[in-house]
Amino acid sequence: MKPAFELLPRNASDPEVTVTVDGTGYDMREGENLAAELLRLGMSVTRRTPVSGAPRGPFCMMGACYDCLVEIEGARLQACRIKVTADLRISSIGGETEGALP
Repeated sequence: MKPAFELLPRNASDPEVTVTVDGTGYDMREGENLAAELLRLGMSVTRRTPVSGAPRGPFCMMGACYDCLVEIEGARLQACRIKVTADLRISSIGGETEGALP
């Protein structure tokens, strides 16, 4: 499924690091916003609600809505407030992320 919007493509000169999402490694731009990088890779769902299992993902991109929660080293954090760093290990909450790259 193609997103309704286009994010800027990465430049060949952007430093990249490998980030693990639900056990799979992805190349992301170091220092960039984690939620933006997840969206750029096509991952629109970062968690599922505990009661209904409804999908949630980056929405407000400023830390107000908490829809982009991910688990990093056992802590639940907002992806929109995290910068991409080397060897980051991310787990979605309530199931595997949807829309991940094949």
